[in-house]
Amino acid sequence: MMNILVLPLFQMSSGHHQVADALMYSLQHRFPNVSCEKLDFLSYCNEQVERRVADFYLRWISLSPHSYEWMYRRWMKKFEQPAMEPWLLYFGKKMKRLLQEKKPDLVICTHSFPSHVLQRLKQRGAITVPVINVYTDFFLSGVWGKTAIDYHFVPHKDAKRLLCTMFHVEPRRVIVTGIPIHEQIVPVQKRKRRKNKRILVAGGNQGLGKIEQFLMNATHTQLTYDVLCGKNETLYHEIKSWNNPRIRPYRYISDPAKMNELYDKVDAIVTKPGGVTMSEVLAKRLPAFTLSYLPGQEQMNLHYLRKKGLIYFLNDNEPYDQQLMRVLTDNDEMDQLGKRIEQYWLERERTAQEALSEWIEARLHAVKKR
Repeated sequence: MMNILVLPLFQMSSGHHQVADALMYSLQHRFPNVSCEKLDFLSYCNEQVERRVADFYLRWISLSPHSYEWMYRRWMKKFEQPAMEPWLLYFGKKMKRLLQEKKPDLVICTHSFPSHVLQRLKQRGAITVPVINVYTDFFLSGVWGKTAIDYHFVPHKDAKRLLCTMFHVEPRRVIVTGIPIHEQIVPVQKRKRRKNKRILVAGGNQGLGKIEQFLMNATHTQLTYDVLCGKNETLYHEIKSWNNPRIRPYRYISDPAKMNELYDKVDAIVTKPGGVTMSEVLAKRLPAFTLSYLPGQEQMNLHYLRKKGLIYFLNDNEPYDQQLMRVLTDNDEMDQLGKRIEQYWLERERTAQEALSEWIEARLHAVKKR
């Protein structure tokens, strides 16, 4: 039996958990002799700390987004600061204890903080367990462990180039997988174009963003909207009370197969630029639009996606539905978008699920030969 430990951070639903769940689903279906366990490292250390940090994080972002952005960028550039050392020593001890308890044959990090703690332990020779970083955004933050981590599953070729040149990681240890998505989100090669457009509106698990503002101004008769309200019950009931036949709200959808069906019914998506959501959208070859984003991660994702022409930004100076229709009815632009999406996927060397399966098969084969 091979034991695999998967480490996201925080208990709240996020892309880190979605990627962890997607990888575990694949491994458990392919390898009956592999045991996977997902564990929120912060809760393992101290549940009260996890609750307080998560609550503080959400409040900070909503009340003072500019100061959060400033701190995020500062920390991303230089995480190893004297003020952090006592905390990093504490988390290092907790990580060593966790590994002694679980005795994993492999650790997969879907969040940067556990990766950083493991990097420090590996650099000091305190642990030898293989570790894989699975990146869940379109950029590599400064928190992720780099040089001492065994393998890196990166979102694109630019990220691989960065790891190999700036951090001197061997190319064989860096695999361009894209941001992993669940196997029940089935990629498509081409989409049919219709006169009347159905738009999926997604504000993340919390139903955040300018969703109400966006929908209040949705008057174009050729557009209908499916709205993912996440766990925001207030938003769900507010939209439902409008009794607008062209706007249909949905509660939180946890089943990837149901999300796959919804993706197949729509012609475009208006979303915040989260890494996993955008990876699913790119796999579905859907035009993506955004009008709001969280500071920090989503802002940096947006910068990459706009640079590559993979998302459109809706501004407040013109009705949103007019901007949507102008892009969606421009056949030349839709053709060019299709080519840009295709180019993005051509960079991928293999899926994260395939790369993980290869690693496990090699290990299992080596054990049999002994």
